[in-house]
Amino acid sequence: MPYQIIVCGGIAPDPLQTLEPAMGPAGPALKNEMMLPAVFDPWAAHALYEAAHLARQFPGSSIRVVTLAPKAKLQQVMMTVAQKLPFELIPIDGPGGGFTDAVEVSKVLAQAISAIPGIDMSQFLLFGGWESATRGSGCVIPMVAARLGIEDCFLAVDELKIEDGALVIKERVEGGLLQVSRCSAPPAALAWATGSLPEPPNHPQTGMANMRAMMPALQRAKPAGLTGEGFSVPQATLPAQQRQTQVVKDKPAAEISRELLEWIKG
Repeated sequence: MPYQIIVCGGIAPDPLQTLEPAMGPAGPALKNEMMLPAVFDPWAAHALYEAAHLARQFPGSSIRVVTLAPKAKLQQVMMTVAQKLPFELIPIDGPGGGFTDAVEVSKVLAQAISAIPGIDMSQFLLFGGWESATRGSGCVIPMVAARLGIEDCFLAVDELKIEDGALVIKERVEGGLLQVSRCSAPPAALAWATGSLPEPPNHPQTGMANMRAMMPALQRAKPAGLTGEGFSVPQATLPAQQRQTQVVKDKPAAEISRELLEWIKG
């Protein structure tokens, strides 16, 4: 049976960049955010690669990427991501930072997914990142699933297998253990952790084919219209850094560990 896979994912500043919060007219933002190089969110990227792996196993499956991001930055990022695998892009023009309300974001994503024609819930799988590089709330995918009426939602997913039409899912739980669940059939929502698949190699021909459809889609992208009503971030700062270095010789390990423990407690 083919699957209709929708991957929710945004963009994030390149992790190698130094990020500095700054107060803007609408509240906290990143300093020079539009100038920072961006990447497809690493958590969502794992979900996308897992979607590609699943689609290859079941011919006729489709992959759509629904993303909320500034379309100017999204276009730059898609020039790279489009070379990885074939998919349809459904862009929504909106802020890409982590200073947005997860409830509003989930509502916009769910509305965009509901507007896609031809969705068959018996084949529908919702993928996304368990968390994100811009927001560590881990709640957007469950809220999107709830708005779409999807009851089976799995978090921190590391592996998905199909056995006789059923979804066998491994989720991370406390203590470094994995919980194995069996879902008889779609629809289901999976918020992926890191998974185990490598990043697909670039394929320029795939990229050119994808971009022919993506460019018109980006031009037609509708503004998200996030209001932020009832939600605010009054202040954002970088974590304080502290470094105290001592250079010593011939000190026993037990003494070093004792001093470290006292320093941490202090």
